[in-house]
Amino acid sequence: MFDRPCGVGCCGWLDLFGCIDHLYIAGVTMREPTFLTLAALAGPPLHGYGVMRQVAVLSEGRVKLSAGTLYAALDRLTAEGLIAIDREEAVDGRVRRYYRLTDQGGAALRQEAARLRSNAEVAVTRLAGWTSRPGLLPS
Repeated sequence: MFDRPCGVGCCGWLDLFGCIDHLYIAGVTMREPTFLTLAALAGPPLHGYGVMRQVAVLSEGRVKLSAGTLYAALDRLTAEGLIAIDREEAVDGRVRRYYRLTDQGGAALRQEAARLRSNAEVAVTRLAGWTSRPGLLPS
């Protein structure tokens, strides 16, 4: 069933449909927090707290990443090659790590944005001709 490693440095394997651990790399849906994290890093490099703030801004407050969730995601996205460490600097005796989007991450973000845009266009087109039918029960 699984015939080769996925190629992004994880323990997943490719099957007929793509990497079982990183489906969006194979062109399947990306989760919203991942999408927004990559979108946040499409600008200048950011440190972890900067990513958290930018994700909240981009999502208009709908998505608020906890530190634990964010740093696990940053480690995963780095291992997958979608983001990279840009630089590190010491601040108050602690290392502050800045992340940037890689070319592979930019391609994945573009692909997902195109998929979302296409789906939204379909919905808008369908809704243009739709009228509410009060009183009808769903079939």
